[in-house]
Amino acid sequence: MYAIAIHGGAGALPWQHLSLELQRRYDSALAVALDRGYAVLADGGSSLDAVTTAVRILEDDPLFNAGRGAALTREGTAELDAAIMDGNTLRAAGVAAVRHVQNPIELARRVMENSRHVLLVGAGAEEFALAEGFELVPNAYFRVPERQAELDLLRGGHSVSELMPVPSGTVGAVARDAHGNLAAATSTGGMADKHPGRVGDSPIIGAGTYARNGACAVSATGHGEFFMRLVAAHHICASVQYRGLSLQEAVHETIHEHLAALGGRGGIIAVDADGRMILDFNTEGMFRAARDSGGRREISL
Repeated sequence: MYAIAIHGGAGALPWQHLSLELQRRYDSALAVALDRGYAVLADGGSSLDAVTTAVRILEDDPLFNAGRGAALTREGTAELDAAIMDGNTLRAAGVAAVRHVQNPIELARRVMENSRHVLLVGAGAEEFALAEGFELVPNAYFRVPERQAELDLLRGGHSVSELMPVPSGTVGAVARDAHGNLAAATSTGGMADKHPGRVGDSPIIGAGTYARNGACAVSATGHGEFFMRLVAAHHICASVQYRGLSLQEAVHETIHEHLAALGGRGGIIAVDADGRMILDFNTEGMFRAARDSGGRREISL
């Protein structure tokens, strides 16, 4: 069984403002990323390649809060985070607070494969990108009018839901390939109106991203500070591996008990060693999709 699940953010979905046309756009965007990632698996490709492909596509789509269309800091700049993990070898890497890397997930993978480090941030991460042949882009590439409008509302003291009819949602993917190898990847622009230099859970291995063969692969979305405090992604995999919980039980406990007890909101996508996928959240909605070689294919808001 090979399988892939993706997410595009979780939060208080404002259905009254989400037009049918916008819903169709989200459905289409999720479908493209899902099917391109699945095609990698169907062609015998690795779970690492599948999650990289899916997340890169979502980074390029301004509908989502990753890459182009990322949320803006209080200074009006985009600062991007991403991470990737190979469940077979436990190799992993993240990048954080980068401002000029078009696809942070590609840089995170390059850090994992071509360096001896696990986390690079800011200018140091971008120096590594240049050394690896990445072409940096102006920060203006990431900024879109809807995100500037969102920032203006927040600056004005208005409450803006994390998931709203503007580009929204941390993105992520988890996969199991035909060889049984698991992988996870996550990418985000972080919180709107965040303090410059703030880093959330997405690039922190074990918090928003984790994968281990024999257990599971996890990607999180939501209020990152709570996921970091729980080391949520690792907790789920450890619960499967050491406590004998099913993936469904482990995800439910983390989201609906531990996260909720802290006042945290968000969602999780995960796949276990047998290719079973769980997509769960304690918010009104989560952009999500899943597909496997057993015939399952679903896209939901």
